[in-house]
Amino acid sequence: GVFMVLFVIVFILLDVIYSLRDISYWGMIPAISSDSHERSTYTALGAFTGSIGYNGVTVIVVPVVSWFTWKFTGQWEQGRTGWAAFAIIIAVLGLLTAWSVAFGTRENQGGLRAKAEANGNPIEAFKAIAQNDQLLWVALSYLLYAVANVATTGVLFYQFKYVLGAPDSFSIAGIIPVITGLGTTPLYPVLNRRIPRRWLYTAGMALMIAGYTLFIIAPMNLPVVIVALVLFYLPAQTIQMTAILSMTDSIEYGQLKTGKRNEAVTLSVRPMLDKIAGALSNGIVGFVVVAAGMVGNATAADMTAANIRTFKTCAYYLPLAGIVASLVVFLLTVKIDENMHDRIVEQLEARLASEEADKQ
Repeated sequence: GVFMVLFVIVFILLDVIYSLRDISYWGMIPAISSDSHERSTYTALGAFTGSIGYNGVTVIVVPVVSWFTWKFTGQWEQGRTGWAAFAIIIAVLGLLTAWSVAFGTRENQGGLRAKAEANGNPIEAFKAIAQNDQLLWVALSYLLYAVANVATTGVLFYQFKYVLGAPDSFSIAGIIPVITGLGTTPLYPVLNRRIPRRWLYTAGMALMIAGYTLFIIAPMNLPVVIVALVLFYLPAQTIQMTAILSMTDSIEYGQLKTGKRNEAVTLSVRPMLDKIAGALSNGIVGFVVVAAGMVGNATAADMTAANIRTFKTCAYYLPLAGIVASLVVFLLTVKIDENMHDRIVEQLEARLASEEADKQ
């Protein structure tokens, strides 16, 4: 009982601290540069190295834990001593990488950031956010995408176990996002030099829609499902980085509109949306599993046509509607792009220069 209480407390603290670190980390992008294309490079670099980190942990966790357990106990298994050693290693790496950002980067304190009007208190900060229509529209589009994404990824194991009848092949669903993420992330700034991110976002959504279409057409065909997974995961980093950049560029949009610069609050929006989607994930998965009869001792042979239809509706049809809605919201309401951001920065600099001249 005491262990569980301590575990919950430590987990909550870890989650809160991680959120603070995450917001601060991505907050370095607007703090370092006000150029949209430079921000694209920094965002891609952060996403790429982050992908190496969390995918790398997934790859090394079992062999590292097993090796340390063997070293201390003589048994090749995932024992307590192995997990303790692994936790220490990850904690040290976490501190070193966090400190490298904290002490290795320098915020740009001139120009737009230094002359921005302070909000004064959290109420004024959130009021300024509410007035930032571009941030709100990007947030809505991203929320629709994030919920649809977790609704599908959360039930992929059940797709392999109960629909395909091939649970041993589920590792494919883990390998594909690693390969696609590491392959597409470095390409983002290169493509963005020639293709506006608005169209990169649209192309990414189109690929996801194609993937959902294949899931729906042939959910019992493993080769088709693999192709669908590739189409589903291929644009994930592109979509997420576009959302990050659009929210980041909305900082200057809000500053021009309200006179107040809200970096921390603005950049906390995306992590908050990810947490909302993550919180919904468990509920969605539980509902789908029960509704489709994928519980107890049921096997793929026990699945009826009605069970498969229920599963497809919850795992593919409804998330597909969310993806389409996300794309429609983005195309119809999100106006801020690279060119618009450049004009906003020019207007801000001219306004601030004029105000400085008036003071003299």
